[in-house]
Amino acid sequence: MRYGDGGGLNQAARVRREQIRRQAADLFAEGMTPVEVAKRLEVSQKSAYVWRKLWRAGGADALASKGAPGPDPKLSEAQLAKLKARVELGPAAAGYGDDQRWTLARIRTLIGLMFKVRVSLTTTSGLRQSRDGLV
Repeated sequence: MRYGDGGGLNQAARVRREQIRRQAADLFAEGMTPVEVAKRLEVSQKSAYVWRKLWRAGGADALASKGAPGPDPKLSEAQLAKLKARVELGPAAAGYGDDQRWTLARIRTLIGLMFKVRVSLTTTSGLRQSRDGLV
């Protein structure tokens, strides 16, 4: 098998799997059966049959990756940029004069005030530890 069961794929893995599905679409267009496609691409026959059904219903675009699983992000990229700029001004600029540290609770409160969105401390921690980090 080319790839087994499993979730938690990163972007590169999703792209790689989509390329395999698109190859399958090309092979179906050439008249290959799902059994032949499965053998050629080293995937399960079940996957090949599912892909052919999708391909017949919607063409090659039906085999495109649907993106990362899970809910949509609570904050857009633009909102994250605004939040980061605000956090960089420091806690005093947000009214916290007594202690100059950003806590998760303070950042969560700031998000609520700025964007009228409730986020958990876990989400706030994830934002803080993300690639572009808040602090």
